[in-house]
Amino acid sequence: MSEGRGQNLSSVIRPLTSVVSAMARERLYLFDTTLRDGAQTNGVDFTLHDKLAIAALLDDLGVDYIEGGYPGANPIDTELFGSDRGLRATFTAFGMTRRPGRSAANDPGLAALLDARADAICYVAKTWDYHVRVALETTLEDNLASIRDSVRAAKAKGREVLLDCEHFFDGYKANPDYALACAKTAHQEGARWVVLCDTNGGTLPHEVGAIVEGVTAVVPGDHVGIHAHNDTEQAVANSLAAVRAGARHIQGTLNGLGERCGNANLVSLIGNLKLKPEYSESFEIGVTDDKLAHLTRVSRSLDEILNRASNRHAPYVGDSAFATKAGIHASAIMKDPATYEHVRPETVGNRRKLLVSDQAGRSNVLAELERVGITADRHDPRVAYLLDVVKEREAVGYAYEAADASFELLARRILGQVPQYFDVTRFDVNVEQRINAVGERVTVSMAVVKVTVGDENFMSAAEGNGPVNALDLALRKDLGKYQTYIKGLNLTDYRVRILNAGTEAVTRVLIESEDENGERWTTIGVSPNIIDASFQALMDSIVYKLVKSGAPA
Repeated sequence: MSEGRGQNLSSVIRPLTSVVSAMARERLYLFDTTLRDGAQTNGVDFTLHDKLAIAALLDDLGVDYIEGGYPGANPIDTELFGSDRGLRATFTAFGMTRRPGRSAANDPGLAALLDARADAICYVAKTWDYHVRVALETTLEDNLASIRDSVRAAKAKGREVLLDCEHFFDGYKANPDYALACAKTAHQEGARWVVLCDTNGGTLPHEVGAIVEGVTAVVPGDHVGIHAHNDTEQAVANSLAAVRAGARHIQGTLNGLGERCGNANLVSLIGNLKLKPEYSESFEIGVTDDKLAHLTRVSRSLDEILNRASNRHAPYVGDSAFATKAGIHASAIMKDPATYEHVRPETVGNRRKLLVSDQAGRSNVLAELERVGITADRHDPRVAYLLDVVKEREAVGYAYEAADASFELLARRILGQVPQYFDVTRFDVNVEQRINAVGERVTVSMAVVKVTVGDENFMSAAEGNGPVNALDLALRKDLGKYQTYIKGLNLTDYRVRILNAGTEAVTRVLIESEDENGERWTTIGVSPNIIDASFQALMDSIVYKLVKSGAPA
Protein backbone atom coordinates (compact mmCIF):
# COMPACT_ATOMS: atom_id res chain seq x y z
CA MET A 1 0.00 0.00 0.00
CA SER A 2 1.37 3.37 -0.96
CA GLU A 3 1.55 6.20 1.54
CA GLY A 4 -0.84 9.16 1.59
CA ARG A 5 1.02 12.44 1.97
CA GLY A 6 0.19 16.10 2.53
CA GLN A 7 1.58 18.70 0.15
CA ASN A 8 5.10 20.01 0.78
CA LEU A 9 5.01 19.05 4.49
CA SER A 10 7.02 15.85 4.72
CA SER A 11 10.29 17.76 4.91
CA VAL A 12 9.01 19.81 7.83
CA ILE A 13 6.95 17.45 10.00
CA ARG A 14 8.77 14.40 11.28
CA PRO A 15 7.20 11.05 12.19
CA LEU A 16 6.06 10.44 15.74
CA THR A 17 8.93 8.13 16.62
CA SER A 18 12.57 7.92 15.69
CA VAL A 19 12.10 4.85 13.50
CA VAL A 20 13.94 4.88 10.23
CA SER A 21 11.93 4.90 7.02
CA ALA A 22 12.85 1.30 6.24
CA MET A 23 11.08 0.04 9.37
CA ALA A 24 7.48 -1.19 8.91
CA ARG A 25 4.74 1.13 9.99
CA GLU A 26 2.61 0.16 12.98
CA ARG A 27 -0.94 -0.98 12.39
CA LEU A 28 -3.83 1.13 13.64
CA TYR A 29 -7.26 -0.51 13.82
CA LEU A 30 -10.44 1.42 13.03
CA PHE A 31 -13.67 0.53 14.79
CA ASP A 32 -16.93 2.02 13.49
CA THR A 33 -19.91 2.36 15.82
CA THR A 34 -22.25 4.27 13.49
CA LEU A 35 -24.87 1.52 13.67
CA ARG A 36 -24.86 1.45 17.47
CA ASP A 37 -23.58 4.67 19.07
CA GLY A 38 -24.45 6.67 15.95
CA ALA A 39 -28.03 5.41 16.21
CA GLN A 40 -28.34 7.45 19.42
CA THR A 41 -28.21 10.65 17.37
CA ASN A 42 -31.30 12.79 17.77
CA GLY A 43 -33.59 12.11 14.81
CA VAL A 44 -31.70 9.06 13.50
CA ASP A 45 -33.55 5.73 13.25
CA PHE A 46 -31.98 2.97 11.17
CA THR A 47 -34.02 0.30 9.46
CA LEU A 48 -32.53 -3.15 8.93
CA HIS A 49 -31.96 -2.24 5.29
CA ASP A 50 -30.18 0.96 6.37
CA LYS A 51 -27.86 -0.97 8.68
CA LEU A 52 -26.97 -3.50 6.02
CA ALA A 53 -26.30 -0.75 3.46
CA ILE A 54 -24.08 1.21 5.85
CA ALA A 55 -22.21 -1.92 6.89
CA ALA A 56 -21.49 -2.63 3.22
CA LEU A 57 -20.13 0.92 2.74
CA LEU A 58 -17.85 0.58 5.77
CA ASP A 59 -16.67 -2.88 4.76
CA ASP A 60 -15.77 -1.72 1.27
CA LEU A 61 -13.95 1.31 2.67
CA GLY A 62 -11.65 -0.91 4.74
CA VAL A 63 -12.81 -0.36 8.33
CA ASP A 64 -11.56 -3.16 10.59
CA TYR A 65 -14.50 -3.47 13.00
CA ILE A 66 -18.19 -2.74 12.44
CA GLU A 67 -20.33 -2.61 15.55
CA GLY A 68 -23.82 -3.62 14.50
CA GLY A 69 -25.86 -2.96 17.61
CA TYR A 70 -27.22 -4.56 20.76
CA PRO A 71 -28.62 -8.09 20.19
CA GLY A 72 -31.89 -8.55 22.04
CA ALA A 73 -32.43 -4.84 22.63
CA ASN A 74 -34.85 -4.44 19.68
CA PRO A 75 -36.21 -6.55 16.80
CA ILE A 76 -33.95 -4.89 14.17
CA ASP A 77 -30.71 -5.65 16.02
CA THR A 78 -31.90 -9.14 16.91
CA GLU A 79 -32.59 -9.86 13.23
CA LEU A 80 -29.31 -8.23 12.20
CA PHE A 81 -27.36 -10.67 14.37
CA GLY A 82 -29.51 -13.63 13.40
CA SER A 83 -27.43 -14.56 10.36
CA ASP A 84 -24.01 -14.04 8.82
CA ARG A 85 -23.54 -10.91 6.75
CA GLY A 86 -20.54 -12.00 4.68
CA LEU A 87 -18.40 -9.01 5.68
CA ARG A 88 -14.61 -8.93 5.68
CA ALA A 89 -14.64 -6.62 8.69
CA THR A 90 -14.99 -8.01 12.20
CA PHE A 91 -18.72 -7.72 12.86
CA THR A 92 -19.20 -6.86 16.51
CA ALA A 93 -22.06 -7.17 18.97
CA PHE A 94 -22.39 -4.68 21.82
CA GLY A 95 -23.75 -5.25 25.28
CA MET A 96 -23.23 -4.97 29.03
CA THR A 97 -21.10 -7.12 31.23
CA ARG A 98 -23.05 -9.40 33.56
CA ARG A 99 -25.39 -7.62 35.94
CA PRO A 100 -24.55 -7.26 39.62
CA GLY A 101 -25.93 -10.11 41.67
CA ARG A 102 -26.15 -12.54 38.73
CA SER A 103 -23.81 -15.16 37.46
CA ALA A 104 -22.58 -15.14 33.87
CA ALA A 105 -24.68 -18.26 33.22
CA ASN A 106 -27.83 -16.61 34.56
CA ASP A 107 -27.86 -13.26 32.76
CA PRO A 108 -30.29 -13.00 29.79
CA GLY A 109 -28.48 -9.99 28.32
CA LEU A 110 -25.15 -11.78 28.37
CA ALA A 111 -26.77 -14.88 26.85
CA ALA A 112 -28.12 -12.82 23.93
CA LEU A 113 -24.62 -11.49 23.27
CA LEU A 114 -23.04 -14.93 23.37
CA ASP A 115 -25.71 -16.38 21.05
CA ALA A 116 -25.44 -13.58 18.46
CA ARG A 117 -23.87 -14.35 15.09
CA ALA A 118 -20.97 -11.98 15.66
CA ASP A 119 -17.21 -12.23 15.23
CA ALA A 120 -16.51 -10.19 18.36
CA ILE A 121 -18.24 -8.91 21.47
CA CYS A 122 -17.73 -5.41 22.79
CA TYR A 123 -18.74 -5.15 26.42
CA VAL A 124 -19.36 -1.87 28.18
CA ALA A 125 -18.34 -1.70 31.82
CA LYS A 126 -18.22 0.98 34.50
CA THR A 127 -14.69 2.08 35.37
CA TRP A 128 -15.47 5.19 37.42
CA ASP A 129 -15.89 4.21 41.07
CA TYR A 130 -18.59 6.88 41.47
CA HIS A 131 -20.73 5.20 38.78
CA VAL A 132 -20.14 1.75 40.23
CA ARG A 133 -21.52 2.84 43.59
CA VAL A 134 -24.32 5.18 42.38
CA ALA A 135 -25.46 3.82 38.99
CA LEU A 136 -24.82 0.10 39.47
CA GLU A 137 -25.34 0.15 43.25
CA THR A 138 -22.73 -2.51 43.75
CA THR A 139 -19.23 -2.86 45.17
CA LEU A 140 -15.99 -2.10 43.40
CA GLU A 141 -14.94 -5.73 43.83
CA ASP A 142 -18.14 -7.10 42.28
CA ASN A 143 -17.73 -4.79 39.28
CA LEU A 144 -14.23 -6.15 38.69
CA ALA A 145 -15.64 -9.68 38.98
CA SER A 146 -18.33 -8.79 36.42
CA ILE A 147 -15.64 -7.71 33.95
CA ARG A 148 -13.63 -10.84 34.63
CA ASP A 149 -16.59 -13.24 34.29
CA SER A 150 -17.93 -11.62 31.12
CA VAL A 151 -14.61 -11.66 29.29
CA ARG A 152 -14.09 -15.29 30.28
CA ALA A 153 -17.55 -16.26 29.00
CA ALA A 154 -16.96 -14.68 25.59
CA LYS A 155 -13.48 -16.15 25.29
CA ALA A 156 -14.92 -19.57 26.08
CA LYS A 157 -17.25 -19.12 23.11
CA GLY A 158 -14.26 -18.37 20.88
CA ARG A 159 -15.11 -14.71 20.42
CA GLU A 160 -12.73 -11.79 20.16
CA VAL A 161 -13.42 -9.51 23.13
CA LEU A 162 -13.34 -5.75 23.53
CA LEU A 163 -14.12 -3.84 26.70
CA ASP A 164 -15.43 -0.29 26.46
CA CYS A 165 -14.28 1.29 29.73
CA GLU A 166 -17.15 3.72 30.26
CA HIS A 167 -16.28 7.13 31.78
CA PHE A 168 -12.67 6.00 31.95
CA PHE A 169 -11.05 9.44 31.88
CA ASP A 170 -13.33 10.86 34.55
CA GLY A 171 -12.81 7.69 36.55
CA TYR A 172 -9.05 7.90 36.19
CA LYS A 173 -9.04 11.49 37.45
CA ALA A 174 -11.12 10.48 40.48
CA ASN A 175 -9.49 7.14 41.30
CA PRO A 176 -6.67 6.13 38.95
CA ASP A 177 -5.93 2.89 40.79
CA TYR A 178 -9.47 1.57 40.32
CA ALA A 179 -9.79 2.68 36.68
CA LEU A 180 -6.49 0.96 35.90
CA ALA A 181 -7.62 -2.15 37.79
CA CYS A 182 -10.66 -2.42 35.47
CA ALA A 183 -8.51 -2.09 32.36
CA LYS A 184 -5.89 -4.51 33.68
CA THR A 185 -8.52 -7.11 34.62
CA ALA A 186 -9.98 -7.17 31.12
CA HIS A 187 -6.54 -7.46 29.53
CA GLN A 188 -5.43 -10.25 31.86
CA GLU A 189 -8.55 -12.24 31.04
CA GLY A 190 -7.75 -12.05 27.33
CA ALA A 191 -9.59 -9.01 25.98
CA ARG A 192 -8.09 -8.07 22.62
CA TRP A 193 -8.82 -4.38 23.16
CA VAL A 194 -9.29 -2.31 26.28
CA VAL A 195 -11.02 0.83 25.00
CA LEU A 196 -10.80 4.02 27.04
CA CYS A 197 -14.04 5.99 26.71
CA ASP A 198 -14.42 9.73 27.19
CA THR A 199 -18.13 9.16 27.68
CA ASN A 200 -19.04 12.68 28.78
CA GLY A 201 -16.77 14.24 26.14
CA GLY A 202 -15.19 16.72 28.54
CA THR A 203 -11.56 15.61 28.47
CA LEU A 204 -8.98 17.72 26.61
CA PRO A 205 -6.16 16.41 24.38
CA HIS A 206 -3.32 17.01 26.83
CA GLU A 207 -5.27 15.10 29.49
CA VAL A 208 -5.98 12.23 27.10
CA GLY A 209 -2.30 11.98 26.21
CA ALA A 210 -1.15 11.88 29.82
CA ILE A 211 -3.78 9.33 30.90
CA VAL A 212 -3.22 7.01 27.93
CA GLU A 213 0.48 7.04 28.73
CA GLY A 214 -0.42 5.98 32.26
CA VAL A 215 -2.58 3.13 30.96
CA THR A 216 0.04 1.84 28.52
CA ALA A 217 2.40 1.37 31.46
CA VAL A 218 -0.05 -1.31 32.67
CA VAL A 219 -1.71 -2.55 29.44
CA PRO A 220 0.38 -2.73 26.24
CA GLY A 221 -0.51 0.00 23.74
CA ASP A 222 -1.31 -2.53 21.01
CA HIS A 223 -4.23 -3.59 23.23
CA VAL A 224 -5.46 -0.08 24.06
CA GLY A 225 -8.17 1.85 22.21
CA ILE A 226 -9.83 5.26 22.37
CA HIS A 227 -13.55 6.13 22.19
CA ALA A 228 -14.06 9.90 22.23
CA HIS A 229 -17.20 12.00 22.33
CA ASN A 230 -17.32 15.49 20.88
CA ASP A 231 -18.88 17.66 23.60
CA THR A 232 -15.94 20.09 23.55
CA GLU A 233 -15.24 19.74 19.79
CA GLN A 234 -12.15 17.69 20.70
CA ALA A 235 -13.11 14.14 19.72
CA VAL A 236 -10.85 13.90 16.65
CA ALA A 237 -8.01 15.71 18.45
CA ASN A 238 -8.44 13.45 21.50
CA SER A 239 -8.33 10.34 19.30
CA LEU A 240 -5.10 11.50 17.67
CA ALA A 241 -3.65 12.41 21.08
CA ALA A 242 -4.38 8.86 22.24
CA VAL A 243 -2.54 7.46 19.22
CA ARG A 244 0.44 9.68 19.96
CA ALA A 245 0.42 8.37 23.52
CA GLY A 246 0.39 4.70 22.46
CA ALA A 247 -3.20 3.60 21.68
CA ARG A 248 -3.56 1.53 18.51
CA HIS A 249 -7.34 1.19 18.20
CA ILE A 250 -9.70 4.08 17.37
CA GLN A 251 -13.48 4.09 17.63
CA GLY A 252 -15.66 6.59 15.81
CA THR A 253 -18.68 7.10 13.58
CA LEU A 254 -19.26 8.21 10.01
CA ASN A 255 -19.79 11.98 9.89
CA GLY A 256 -19.45 12.14 13.67
CA LEU A 257 -22.91 10.77 14.46
CA GLY A 258 -23.66 10.12 18.11
CA GLU A 259 -25.66 11.26 21.10
CA ARG A 260 -25.49 14.89 22.24
CA CYS A 261 -22.65 16.45 20.19
CA GLY A 262 -21.61 13.22 18.50
CA ASN A 263 -18.61 10.89 18.45
CA ALA A 264 -15.19 11.21 16.89
CA ASN A 265 -15.72 11.68 13.16
CA LEU A 266 -14.19 8.63 11.50
CA VAL A 267 -14.19 10.42 8.12
CA SER A 268 -11.92 13.18 9.44
CA LEU A 269 -9.76 10.68 11.29
CA ILE A 270 -9.20 8.63 8.14
CA GLY A 271 -8.22 11.77 6.23
CA ASN A 272 -5.72 12.79 8.91
CA LEU A 273 -4.25 9.31 9.36
CA LYS A 274 -3.79 8.81 5.63
CA LEU A 275 -2.69 12.27 4.51
CA LYS A 276 -0.73 13.84 7.35
CA PRO A 277 2.90 12.64 7.33
CA GLU A 278 3.16 12.62 11.12
CA TYR A 279 0.70 9.70 11.05
CA SER A 280 0.92 8.25 7.54
CA GLU A 281 4.68 7.71 7.80
CA SER A 282 4.41 5.91 11.14
CA PHE A 283 1.10 4.08 10.91
CA GLU A 284 -0.90 1.97 8.51
CA ILE A 285 -4.70 1.58 8.45
CA GLY A 286 -6.98 -0.74 6.52
CA VAL A 287 -8.13 2.01 4.16
CA THR A 288 -6.03 1.88 0.98
CA ASP A 289 -5.21 4.91 -1.18
CA ASP A 290 -7.74 3.70 -3.75
CA LYS A 291 -10.47 3.44 -1.13
CA LEU A 292 -9.51 6.80 0.34
CA ALA A 293 -10.72 8.31 -2.93
CA HIS A 294 -14.21 6.97 -2.02
CA LEU A 295 -14.31 8.82 1.30
CA THR A 296 -16.50 11.69 0.07
CA ARG A 297 -18.93 9.26 -1.56
CA VAL A 298 -19.22 7.18 1.61
CA SER A 299 -19.83 10.27 3.75
CA ARG A 300 -22.54 11.57 1.45
CA SER A 301 -24.10 8.13 1.01
CA LEU A 302 -24.74 8.02 4.74
CA ASP A 303 -26.51 11.38 4.54
CA GLU A 304 -28.58 10.03 1.66
CA ILE A 305 -29.65 7.04 3.73
CA LEU A 306 -30.58 9.41 6.56
CA ASN A 307 -32.39 11.70 4.10
CA ARG A 308 -30.58 14.79 5.31
CA ALA A 309 -28.42 17.45 3.73
CA SER A 310 -24.67 16.90 3.96
CA ASN A 311 -22.56 19.26 6.06
CA ARG A 312 -21.10 21.64 3.47
CA HIS A 313 -18.28 22.59 5.84
CA ALA A 314 -17.19 19.08 6.84
CA PRO A 315 -13.40 18.65 6.69
CA TYR A 316 -12.09 16.77 3.66
CA VAL A 317 -15.51 15.77 2.24
CA GLY A 318 -17.74 18.86 2.49
CA ASP A 319 -18.76 20.90 -0.55
CA SER A 320 -16.87 23.85 0.92
CA ALA A 321 -13.79 21.91 2.08
CA PHE A 322 -11.86 22.97 -1.03
CA ALA A 323 -13.91 26.01 -2.01
CA THR A 324 -12.31 29.42 -2.42
CA LYS A 325 -14.26 32.65 -2.58
CA ALA A 326 -11.70 35.46 -2.53
CA GLY A 327 -10.38 36.49 -5.94
CA ILE A 328 -6.74 36.81 -4.88
CA HIS A 329 -6.88 33.29 -3.42
CA ALA A 330 -8.37 31.93 -6.63
CA SER A 331 -5.63 33.54 -8.69
CA ALA A 332 -2.98 31.86 -6.54
CA ILE A 333 -4.73 28.48 -6.66
CA MET A 334 -4.82 28.57 -10.44
CA LYS A 335 -1.04 28.97 -10.40
CA ASP A 336 -0.46 26.27 -7.78
CA PRO A 337 -3.28 24.67 -5.72
CA ALA A 338 -0.87 24.06 -2.82
CA THR A 339 -0.96 27.80 -2.08
CA TYR A 340 -4.35 27.42 -0.37
CA GLU A 341 -4.98 23.66 -0.05
CA HIS A 342 -3.49 21.40 2.61
CA VAL A 343 -4.13 18.23 0.53
CA ARG A 344 -5.34 17.53 -2.98
CA PRO A 345 -9.15 17.20 -2.99
CA GLU A 346 -9.02 14.27 -5.42
CA THR A 347 -7.29 12.09 -2.83
CA VAL A 348 -10.53 11.93 -0.81
CA GLY A 349 -12.87 12.00 -3.80
CA ASN A 350 -13.75 15.68 -3.45
CA ARG A 351 -13.16 18.50 -5.92
CA ARG A 352 -11.84 22.03 -5.97
CA LYS A 353 -14.38 24.86 -6.27
CA LEU A 354 -13.53 28.46 -7.05
CA LEU A 355 -16.71 30.23 -6.05
CA VAL A 356 -18.30 32.99 -8.03
CA SER A 357 -19.62 35.71 -5.72
CA ASP A 358 -19.56 39.41 -5.02
CA GLN A 359 -16.04 38.94 -3.65
CA ALA A 360 -14.82 37.08 -6.72
CA GLY A 361 -12.40 38.26 -9.36
CA ARG A 362 -11.96 37.31 -12.99
CA SER A 363 -9.82 34.32 -11.94
CA ASN A 364 -12.78 32.78 -10.09
CA VAL A 365 -15.04 33.23 -13.11
CA LEU A 366 -12.53 31.78 -15.55
CA ALA A 367 -11.79 28.84 -13.27
CA GLU A 368 -15.47 28.01 -12.83
CA LEU A 369 -16.08 28.32 -16.57
CA GLU A 370 -13.20 25.94 -17.22
CA ARG A 371 -14.52 23.47 -14.65
CA VAL A 372 -17.92 23.24 -16.33
CA GLY A 373 -16.37 22.93 -19.78
CA ILE A 374 -16.97 26.45 -21.08
CA THR A 375 -14.09 27.91 -23.09
CA ALA A 376 -13.69 31.68 -22.74
CA ASP A 377 -10.87 34.07 -23.45
CA ARG A 378 -9.65 35.98 -20.43
CA HIS A 379 -9.99 39.24 -22.35
CA ASP A 380 -13.46 38.52 -23.77
CA PRO A 381 -15.61 41.51 -22.66
CA ARG A 382 -18.43 39.07 -21.93
CA VAL A 383 -16.38 37.61 -19.05
CA ALA A 384 -16.11 41.02 -17.43
CA TYR A 385 -19.83 41.57 -18.07
CA LEU A 386 -20.64 38.20 -16.46
CA LEU A 387 -18.70 39.21 -13.35
CA ASP A 388 -20.59 42.51 -13.20
CA VAL A 389 -23.94 40.73 -13.52
CA VAL A 390 -23.02 38.29 -10.75
CA LYS A 391 -22.09 41.11 -8.41
CA GLU A 392 -25.28 43.05 -9.22
CA ARG A 393 -27.44 40.00 -8.61
CA GLU A 394 -25.67 39.05 -5.40
CA ALA A 395 -26.31 42.59 -4.15
CA VAL A 396 -30.05 41.87 -4.31
CA GLY A 397 -29.84 38.41 -2.73
CA TYR A 398 -28.54 35.82 -5.19
CA ALA A 399 -25.78 33.52 -3.92
CA TYR A 400 -24.12 31.77 -6.86
CA GLU A 401 -21.48 30.17 -4.67
CA ALA A 402 -24.31 27.94 -3.40
CA ALA A 403 -25.98 27.48 -6.79
CA ASP A 404 -23.48 26.15 -9.28
CA ALA A 405 -26.06 25.17 -11.90
CA SER A 406 -27.69 28.62 -11.95
CA PHE A 407 -24.28 30.21 -12.40
CA GLU A 408 -23.47 27.92 -15.31
CA LEU A 409 -26.79 28.78 -16.97
CA LEU A 410 -26.20 32.50 -16.42
CA ALA A 411 -22.77 32.21 -18.03
CA ARG A 412 -24.03 30.16 -20.95
CA ARG A 413 -26.88 32.62 -21.55
CA ILE A 414 -24.48 35.56 -21.66
CA LEU A 415 -22.26 33.58 -24.02
CA GLY A 416 -25.28 32.62 -26.18
CA GLN A 417 -25.13 28.90 -25.43
CA VAL A 418 -28.61 28.18 -24.01
CA PRO A 419 -31.38 27.44 -26.55
CA GLN A 420 -34.93 28.69 -25.99
CA TYR A 421 -36.34 25.24 -25.24
CA PHE A 422 -39.78 26.35 -24.06
CA ASP A 423 -41.63 29.34 -22.71
CA VAL A 424 -43.94 29.37 -19.69
CA THR A 425 -46.59 31.85 -20.77
CA ARG A 426 -48.60 31.67 -17.56
CA PHE A 427 -48.90 29.83 -14.28
CA ASP A 428 -51.49 29.94 -11.52
CA VAL A 429 -51.18 28.52 -8.01
CA ASN A 430 -54.08 28.18 -5.57
CA VAL A 431 -54.23 27.03 -1.95
CA GLU A 432 -57.62 25.94 -0.69
CA GLN A 433 -58.79 24.64 2.67
CA ARG A 434 -61.88 22.46 2.55
CA ILE A 435 -63.71 19.50 4.05
CA ASN A 436 -62.93 16.28 2.18
CA ALA A 437 -65.20 13.33 1.46
CA VAL A 438 -64.64 11.76 4.89
CA GLY A 439 -65.31 14.96 6.80
CA GLU A 440 -61.69 15.96 7.46
CA ARG A 441 -60.44 19.53 7.10
CA VAL A 442 -57.59 19.49 4.57
CA THR A 443 -55.47 22.08 2.79
CA VAL A 444 -55.00 21.43 -0.91
CA SER A 445 -52.59 23.16 -3.31
CA MET A 446 -53.15 23.14 -7.06
CA ALA A 447 -51.11 24.66 -9.89
CA VAL A 448 -51.89 25.22 -13.58
CA VAL A 449 -49.06 25.91 -16.04
CA LYS A 450 -49.31 26.97 -19.70
CA VAL A 451 -46.20 26.20 -21.78
CA THR A 452 -45.24 26.84 -25.39
CA VAL A 453 -42.80 24.41 -27.00
CA GLY A 454 -42.03 25.48 -30.57
CA ASP A 455 -45.41 25.74 -32.28
CA GLU A 456 -47.20 23.62 -29.68
CA ASN A 457 -49.08 24.81 -26.60
CA PHE A 458 -49.53 22.71 -23.49
CA MET A 459 -51.51 23.23 -20.31
CA SER A 460 -50.94 21.03 -17.26
CA ALA A 461 -52.48 20.96 -13.79
CA ALA A 462 -51.37 19.15 -10.66
CA GLU A 463 -52.09 18.97 -6.95
CA GLY A 464 -49.22 18.87 -4.46
CA ASN A 465 -48.30 18.84 -0.79
CA GLY A 466 -47.85 22.59 -1.01
CA PRO A 467 -47.87 25.33 -3.65
CA VAL A 468 -44.25 24.78 -4.67
CA ASN A 469 -44.70 21.02 -4.97
CA ALA A 470 -47.86 21.54 -7.03
CA LEU A 471 -46.06 24.02 -9.32
CA ASP A 472 -43.15 21.61 -9.76
CA LEU A 473 -45.44 18.71 -10.67
CA ALA A 474 -47.46 20.79 -13.12
CA LEU A 475 -44.39 22.30 -14.76
CA ARG A 476 -42.81 18.91 -15.39
CA LYS A 477 -46.02 17.11 -16.32
CA ASP A 478 -45.85 17.75 -20.06
CA LEU A 479 -43.02 19.51 -21.89
CA GLY A 480 -43.76 17.92 -25.22
CA LYS A 481 -40.64 16.67 -27.02
CA TYR A 482 -38.50 17.42 -23.97
CA GLN A 483 -40.45 15.20 -21.60
CA THR A 484 -38.16 12.20 -22.05
CA TYR A 485 -35.14 14.30 -21.07
CA ILE A 486 -36.55 15.21 -17.65
CA LYS A 487 -38.24 11.96 -16.63
CA GLY A 488 -35.30 11.09 -14.35
CA LEU A 489 -35.23 14.52 -12.69
CA ASN A 490 -36.02 14.66 -8.97
CA LEU A 491 -35.91 17.49 -6.45
CA THR A 492 -33.98 16.36 -3.36
CA ASP A 493 -33.83 19.48 -1.21
CA TYR A 494 -35.65 22.81 -0.89
CA ARG A 495 -34.30 25.62 1.26
CA VAL A 496 -35.77 29.04 1.95
CA ARG A 497 -34.09 32.04 3.54
CA ILE A 498 -35.68 35.39 4.32
CA LEU A 499 -33.09 38.05 3.49
CA ASN A 500 -34.59 41.04 5.27
CA ALA A 501 -37.30 41.79 7.80
CA GLY A 502 -40.84 43.01 7.34
CA THR A 503 -43.86 42.01 5.31
CA GLU A 504 -42.09 42.88 2.04
CA ALA A 505 -39.10 40.66 2.80
CA VAL A 506 -37.01 39.30 -0.07
CA THR A 507 -36.89 35.52 -0.21
CA ARG A 508 -34.05 33.34 -1.48
CA VAL A 509 -34.90 29.80 -2.56
CA LEU A 510 -32.29 27.10 -3.22
CA ILE A 511 -33.38 23.86 -4.86
CA GLU A 512 -31.16 20.79 -5.09
CA SER A 513 -31.94 18.37 -7.91
CA GLU A 514 -30.74 14.93 -8.90
CA ASP A 515 -30.93 13.00 -12.16
CA GLU A 516 -31.17 9.32 -12.98
CA ASN A 517 -27.37 8.99 -12.88
CA GLY A 518 -27.09 10.36 -9.35
CA GLU A 519 -25.60 13.69 -10.46
CA ARG A 520 -26.70 16.65 -8.33
CA TRP A 521 -26.91 20.38 -8.86
CA THR A 522 -28.33 23.43 -7.11
CA THR A 523 -30.34 26.31 -8.56
CA ILE A 524 -31.49 29.60 -7.06
CA GLY A 525 -34.32 32.10 -7.23
CA VAL A 526 -34.77 35.44 -5.46
CA SER A 527 -37.95 37.49 -5.20
CA PRO A 528 -40.21 39.22 -2.67
CA ASN A 529 -42.70 36.46 -3.61
CA ILE A 530 -41.72 32.97 -2.43
CA ILE A 531 -43.64 31.32 -5.27
CA ASP A 532 -41.85 33.46 -7.86
CA ALA A 533 -38.45 32.72 -6.29
CA SER A 534 -39.29 29.01 -6.28
CA PHE A 535 -40.40 29.17 -9.91
CA GLN A 536 -37.07 30.73 -10.95
CA ALA A 537 -35.16 27.92 -9.24
CA LEU A 538 -37.45 25.24 -10.69
CA MET A 539 -37.05 26.64 -14.21
CA ASP A 540 -33.27 26.75 -13.90
CA SER A 541 -33.22 23.14 -12.70
CA ILE A 542 -35.20 21.92 -15.69
CA VAL A 543 -33.25 23.98 -18.23
CA TYR A 544 -29.95 22.85 -16.70
CA LYS A 545 -31.03 19.23 -17.09
CA LEU A 546 -31.88 19.85 -20.77
CA VAL A 547 -28.52 21.55 -21.40
CA LYS A 548 -26.65 18.79 -19.61
CA SER A 549 -28.51 16.13 -21.59
CA GLY A 550 -27.78 17.83 -24.92
CA ALA A 551 -31.45 18.31 -25.76
CA PRO A 552 -31.97 19.84 -29.22
CA ALA A 553 -33.40 23.34 -29.58
